[in-house]
Amino acid sequence: MNYLAHAWLSFNDSAILTGNMISDFVKGKRQYDYPMNIQYGIRLHRAIDTFTDTHEATRQMKSFFQADYRLYAGAFVDIVYDYFLANDITQFKDSTALASFTSNSYQQLSEFSSIFPPAFSSLFPYLQSQDWLSNYQHEWGIEKSFGGLVRRAVYLHESTRAFELFLQHKSSLQSCYNDFFPSLKNHSFHTMNLLLK
Repeated sequence: MNYLAHAWLSFNDSAILTGNMISDFVKGKRQYDYPMNIQYGIRLHRAIDTFTDTHEATRQMKSFFQADYRLYAGAFVDIVYDYFLANDITQFKDSTALASFTSNSYQQLSEFSSIFPPAFSSLFPYLQSQDWLSNYQHEWGIEKSFGGLVRRAVYLHESTRAFELFLQHKSSLQSCYNDFFPSLKNHSFHTMNLLLK
């Protein structure tokens, strides 16, 4: 899962949202440096990732990218999931609803900016000003996100082929998402409720 899914699966809890969004930038025991509800968000993020990485739908989606991108196939799939979520009318009835959600997410995150880990603190202004969360709804947004992955990865040198594969197999990828996301949402909601008990 990528940024939009982690934001959406925080269920409008600002502390959970913050922990969920910063989790990849908080290593090991550093999570215990944060307030408890932020820690819950970090744990929720990790539970979401584990569920996603071990699901059959994710394995199927990765298979479209693995021949060309091997271990990076999963990173491309994470971005693809956000495309289908952004366009899922069972989650966001239209682009206005998506825009309202993403704007609210940026506002909620801003309230916790003083405790962002340095790497996320550097990234957040770009995430917000370039509206990454809303832009996942567009094919050009996915192409741009693929390019960003290449810039951050040590052993990736291009994403042109990945975008071609995304377009070529879009219908099959959509089917995988449809089979997967309702169970992920239920798992995430259940996990969050257990954490908050």
